[in-house]
Amino acid sequence: MTDSQRWLVLCLVLLAGVLFYLLEPILFPFLVATLLAYMGDPAADRLEARGMSRTLSVVLVFIAFTLLFGLLLLWLVPMLGHQINALVERLPRIIDWLQNQALPRLEVMLGVDVSAFDLQHLRELVRANWREGSDLLGQLLSKATRSSLVFIGWFANLMLIPVVTFYLLRDWDVMLDRINQLLPRNLEGRVSRWARECDEVLGAFVKGQLLVMICLGAVYASGLALIGIDLALLLGLLAGAASIVPYMGFVVGISASLVAAFVQFQDLLHPGLVVMVFIVGQALEGMLLTPWLVGDRIGLHPVAVIFAIMAGGQLFGFTGVLLALPAAAVVMVFLRHLHEGYKGSQLYNAECERR
Repeated sequence: MTDSQRWLVLCLVLLAGVLFYLLEPILFPFLVATLLAYMGDPAADRLEARGMSRTLSVVLVFIAFTLLFGLLLLWLVPMLGHQINALVERLPRIIDWLQNQALPRLEVMLGVDVSAFDLQHLRELVRANWREGSDLLGQLLSKATRSSLVFIGWFANLMLIPVVTFYLLRDWDVMLDRINQLLPRNLEGRVSRWARECDEVLGAFVKGQLLVMICLGAVYASGLALIGIDLALLLGLLAGAASIVPYMGFVVGISASLVAAFVQFQDLLHPGLVVMVFIVGQALEGMLLTPWLVGDRIGLHPVAVIFAIMAGGQLFGFTGVLLALPAAAVVMVFLRHLHEGYKGSQLYNAECERR
C-alpha cells in the first residue's frame, strides 16, 4: 500500500465516522434493511442459481420475510402482551415472596444482615401503578400520536424498512461488484480476502447466533409451558435474547424462571423441573445448535460482546447497539491481520533479537 493510498483510507474512515455521527438519527431503518438484505441474499442467490431471475428471486424471499414477520406479529404480540400484564399483576406477590421468604432464608444460610433490603416501598409503587404499566403498548402509541410530526416520522421510518430492504436485496450483488471494481488493483486481492473473512464472521454471528437465540427461546418457552409456568413465553424470550452472550441466557433465564416457579407453585417439584428444562436447553445448544448453526468462526470473546453492546449503546443509542456486534466482528478480523503483520515486521523481530 502506497502512502497516498494510506491517506485515502484514513480520510474515508474519518469521513464515514463523521457522517455516521451526523446522520445517526435517520440511520435506523437503513441498518435494519441492510441486515435483512444480508440475511436474505444467500436464499435469493440459491433461487437465482436454479434459473429464476434476480427480481423474481427477491420477490419470493421478500414475500417469505413478510409472511413470517406477519405471522409472528399476529401470534406473538397478543400472547406477549397478555403475559406482560400477568407479570405486572404478579409483581407484588413476587416482591412479597422475596421479602418474606427468600431474604430471610438467605440471612439464615449466609449469616448476613438483609434488613437493609426493604422491598415494601417498591411493592407499594408497583401496586399503585400496575394498571398504568400494564398497557405499555397503548401508552407508547398514545404518546407517539400526541405529536403529529413524531407519529409521521415514526411511521415513515417503519415503512422505509421494507422498501429499502427490497431494493438492497435486488441490487446486493451489483453493489458488491461495483465496490470491488473501485478498489486499487494492488489491494484488490488483500481486501477481497479480508472481506471474505469478515463475511464468514458476520455470517456466523448474524445468521448463526441469531438462529441459536431463536431456537433456545423456543426450547425454553416450550419446556416451561409444558411444566405449567404461566409466564413461559416471556421467560423463554428473555432467556433467548440474553443468549447473545454465551451462558448469560442460561443464568438470566433460570434465575427468573426459578423465582416464577416458586411464586406460582410454592413447592420444590416445579423449580426442579425448571432446572431440567434449562439443562436440556444447554445440552442442545452445546451439542447441536452452536456446532451446527455457528461453528467456531465467530471469534468474539464474551467480554468483547458485552463491551461492544455497551459501547455502541453509550455512543449511538439503539442504533449503536444494532451495529455494535457486526462492527466488533469486522474489527476483530482487522486486529487479527494487524497482529500477524506486527509479528512479521522488523519492530517485532528487533524486539526478539534484543532478548
